[in-house]
Amino acid sequence: MDRPSYDAVLCDLDGVIRFYDHTEVHALERAAGLPEGSTAEVAFAPEADLPLLLGRISRDDWVDAIARGLAGRTSAEQARALAQAFGYAPSWADAEAVALLRQARERTPVVLVTNATTWLDGDLALLGLDDLADAVVNSSRVGVAKPDPRIYRIAAAEAGVPPERCLFVDDNEANVEAARALGMTGVVHTDPSDLRRALAG
Repeated sequence: MDRPSYDAVLCDLDGVIRFYDHTEVHALERAAGLPEGSTAEVAFAPEADLPLLLGRISRDDWVDAIARGLAGRTSAEQARALAQAFGYAPSWADAEAVALLRQARERTPVVLVTNATTWLDGDLALLGLDDLADAVVNSSRVGVAKPDPRIYRIAAAEAGVPPERCLFVDDNEANVEAARALGMTGVVHTDPSDLRRALAG
């Protein structure tokens, strides 16, 4: 029998496993006369987002940065409400993706590789995902974020296998390309069928 194409699974979190409910944010944007997605555009701009993902600012600092970024587009009160709703938006986990990774973990190490926040451990516990992976490589804890090659090397080391024996799954094509550049098998995730096919080898 041919050897499987990977000895460890490195998987992104947001956009693959975890998703956010921005229903309240979108309602507030409509009330403020803003296009849907305006708050996300501000929140994920590098000047607001990157310090958060590198563990340099708190959630409240991020909320403040979002409110400042919305200033001038709407009232100060609405900007603050939007920032608060976005910063504390509820999340949910895709049951199929979770089941696939739990099955994969019976055969091979699974490591989450995520550009995430300092409160990620609590979020995973609330979602019942704190035992989903053998390790979690969190950008805000290790001080580097995808697509920096260093975070992939850290994840491969956590898995205990060389990069070229890692399967890497992410919904961001640039992050996948960075993994491929290190010799990993990279898969761009658009829905759980992509993860299912990738894990089948």
